[in-house]
Amino acid sequence: MDKHYDTLIVGAGAAGLMAGITAARRGQKVLLLEKMERPGRKLLITGKGRCNVTNCCTVEDFMNNVLSNKRFLYSCLNALNPYEVMGFFEECGVALKVERGERVFPVSDRAADIVDALVNTATDAGCRITRACVKELCIDTDSEGKRRIAGVLTEDGQTIVASSVIIATGGKSYPATGSTGDGYRLARQAGHTVTPLHPSLIPLVCREKCCRDMMGLSLKNVTLSVVDTRSGKEVFSELGEMLFTHFGVSGPLVLSASCHMQPDKGGHLDHYKLYIDWKPGLSEQQLDARILRDFAQFVNKDFINSLGQLLPKKSIQIIAANSGIPFDQKINQITKAQRAQLVQAIKRMELTPTAFRPIEEAIVTAGGVDVAQVTPKTMQSKLVEGLFFAGEVLDVDGYTGGFNLQIAFSTGFAAGTYC
Repeated sequence: MDKHYDTLIVGAGAAGLMAGITAARRGQKVLLLEKMERPGRKLLITGKGRCNVTNCCTVEDFMNNVLSNKRFLYSCLNALNPYEVMGFFEECGVALKVERGERVFPVSDRAADIVDALVNTATDAGCRITRACVKELCIDTDSEGKRRIAGVLTEDGQTIVASSVIIATGGKSYPATGSTGDGYRLARQAGHTVTPLHPSLIPLVCREKCCRDMMGLSLKNVTLSVVDTRSGKEVFSELGEMLFTHFGVSGPLVLSASCHMQPDKGGHLDHYKLYIDWKPGLSEQQLDARILRDFAQFVNKDFINSLGQLLPKKSIQIIAANSGIPFDQKINQITKAQRAQLVQAIKRMELTPTAFRPIEEAIVTAGGVDVAQVTPKTMQSKLVEGLFFAGEVLDVDGYTGGFNLQIAFSTGFAAGTYC
């Protein structure tokens, strides 16, 4: 293998591949070092294997969906915005479609098409991709104390010389895809501060047994609200989709909600309450009228047998129990006050989150390389000349919906432009 390159890129994921394509198209001799057998492993599992490439929105709207250090991203997002990312993939031969919430997917619903497009475009541009794990950065210091990148040392003892190195290793989520925190170690070696790491966009463990009882039940068009019981403040409320699991709750709504929740010093979340509105399109009065119509059809039946048209089968016993109405009470004996209890059970089902799932299950790692030590326009380190960062290794993250992949592409494009 040739030991001299213009640019070395550590990590061949979304950010690394975009950086490589951009640098190679500028005439740079580029080598991508990927520790896994094949590039883009994490991309293959995003969007449930469909790959939510970006979000079809303006930069201004995009900024409203960035959770940390949004000002840092302004330059790179204007240099490569969501519409341009869509254009890039269309030019690569990948037809795209826009779904609810402006989420962008390949028409094929195959994440592999996105990975193949990136890898093929990178190799066509002249990038070389090889399997290697980087042990440490090679950094020279001149007589004036100025530090400059010189290359990398790999785990198998090879020194590869380069005038620029881009760290695009991802975070700590989904370690089976290669995101094991290597970039943070390399950043610290270069003198960079790494802000505290914590999971973002992550499922929630809940105390209540009913989650397990409803395991596998997927809800659409429900509202999930999160209240901080210490202040009584509602910190999140949104309409969308969620899922009950053996440990608690997951799905897009829950992932977004998790970004607004901070565990206590013991890592606990039980100072929050989750509230699910199963029928957000109906006011309490409208829901009561709907219940009365259903009851009229089942006037001589037991209460537990009257909810099949209103609620999913797996939820009926749970919500019926929460209402406090005896299962065997006849419909024609149910009082107005009892109906009000049923309305509350449907409009405000309460759950107690106790913890995040492990960080390895997070879609995104929040925290990372302190952006105060990185130039926003170029993604170059302010501490070591020729060292760049791109993607999730940086302390930037956004909501679910294609925002984090767009951040990877935009920061990768900036690094590839200026390396």
